[in-house]
Amino acid sequence: MSQSFDLIVIGTGSAGSTVAHRCRQAGWSVAIVDSRPFGGTCALRGCDPKKVLVGAAHAADWVRRLQTEGIFTSDIHLDWPALMRFKRTFTDPVPANRLQSFRKAGIEPFQGQARFVDETAVQVGGETLQGRHVVIAAGARPATLGIPGEEHLATSTDFLALEHLPPRIIFVGGGYISFEFAHVAARAGAAVRILQRGEQPLKGFEPDLVARLVASSRNQGMEIHLHSEVQAIEKRGDEYVVLVRQEGTERTFQADLVVHGAGRVAEIDDLNLDAAGVAWERRGVTVNEYLQSVSNPAVYAAGDAAASGPPLTPVAGMEGGIVARNLLEGNRHTPRYQGIPSVVFTIPPLAGVGLTEPAARAQGHRFQVKQEDTSSWYSSRRVKLKETGFKVLLEEDSERILGAHLLGPEADEVINLFALAMRQELPASALREQIYAYPTAASDISYMVS
Repeated sequence: MSQSFDLIVIGTGSAGSTVAHRCRQAGWSVAIVDSRPFGGTCALRGCDPKKVLVGAAHAADWVRRLQTEGIFTSDIHLDWPALMRFKRTFTDPVPANRLQSFRKAGIEPFQGQARFVDETAVQVGGETLQGRHVVIAAGARPATLGIPGEEHLATSTDFLALEHLPPRIIFVGGGYISFEFAHVAARAGAAVRILQRGEQPLKGFEPDLVARLVASSRNQGMEIHLHSEVQAIEKRGDEYVVLVRQEGTERTFQADLVVHGAGRVAEIDDLNLDAAGVAWERRGVTVNEYLQSVSNPAVYAAGDAAASGPPLTPVAGMEGGIVARNLLEGNRHTPRYQGIPSVVFTIPPLAGVGLTEPAARAQGHRFQVKQEDTSSWYSSRRVKLKETGFKVLLEEDSERILGAHLLGPEADEVINLFALAMRQELPASALREQIYAYPTAASDISYMVS
C-alpha cells in the first residue's frame, strides 16, 4: 500500500516532533515514523529519566553531607525499586501521550523501521510512504566499539530500566553517561569503576574542572582509571570480566554489570540512505548551513541525526524549528550555536558554555582568565561541597565572555546566565553590575567576572 504526504519525518524526539507539528500547522500533510516507542531519547531513555535519578541521589547526598550539621538520621539510602517506580511515572505515559498529540494535530503516525526506497520514498513494514520532503531526525545510538564480547555491554537504556541495582558496575568510557550514572549508582550503594581510554574524560569540558571532578568522584569512593582501553568483555558464570590494557599492562576487572558509556553515533545506518542518495558520515547526515542534505535537496536532517551542532536536546528542538521554517519559507534560516550551555549532572554538577582555555588559546584569542577554588565560598560551605571552582575567559579590551566553566552547587542553573550573556553579546561588566538576589548561587557571578 502506498500513501503520499507533503512531509515524512523519521523520529519522534525533540527535533522530529517540532518539524512535524509546525509543518502540519501550516497545512501540510505529515507522516511521522519511529521504530521505537514514540517520544525520543530524551523523554524516554535519556535526560528526563536520568534527572529523576540524579535528583534522588543529590537529595540523599545532601542529607548525608549535613548529618553532623543539624540533620540527624540513622539510615539514608536509595530504595532502587521504588526509585524506578517513580521514574516510570515520567516515562510510561510518554508514548501514548505523544501518539495522541500527533493524531490530534492530524499527523499520521507509523510504528516501524523506516528504509528509503528512493529519493523521497520510505518503506515502513508493508507501507510505502511517498513524500515531497523527508526530514531525518532519528537520534543516536551507542557507538560500535568493535571489541570481543561487545554484546555483553548494557546500554544507558538498560541501566535506566534496571529493577535492581547490581553491587559492582563498570562503565566503559568517560563521557556524560558514565559519570552521571556512576554518581547515581555510587550513592545507591554500588561499587563503581569508570574506564577511560584517554588522558581526560568528559572531552569538551574545561580540563582543570574535569580534573577537580575526577578527584571529587574518587574521594566519594568511585574508581576512575585513565589510559585504560577495554580490549574484551567475557561472561564467566554470573559475572563479567573486563580485559583492559592500562599503560602497556594487561589488567582484568570483575563486575556484575558493564555499561556502555563510550560515545554515541547517529542512528542512521539502518535507513538505507544510499537508496536516497543521501551523503552521511559518522556524526550524521551531511548537511549544509540550512540543515539540508548536501546531496539530496529534498531531504533535511536535525538533532543527533545531523552532522551539525552539539548533540543536545535543546539543540535538536532548535534545529527542528529551523528545518520547519526552511521547508515552509525556503532556505533562509540557519542555526546559531553560540552560547549553548552543556551540563554533566554529577554531584556537584559540571557546566560549561563557550570555549575552554586550551581551545581559546589554539584559536589565538587574547583574554584574561578568572579562576578560583570556591570550596571556601558561602555557597559551597553551606551545603558542604568541598570540590568546587570556576574558570571564566574574558576577551581583552572588549570584556566579551569567551567561555564560562563551573563546578559547584547549582552550576547547572547558573551557567544559563552566562549563556544568556554570550548569546546577547553582553560584556562581563553587565554581569558584574547586575544586582542579584542574595544569598543565591547566581550572586557569585559578580565575583567570577571581577
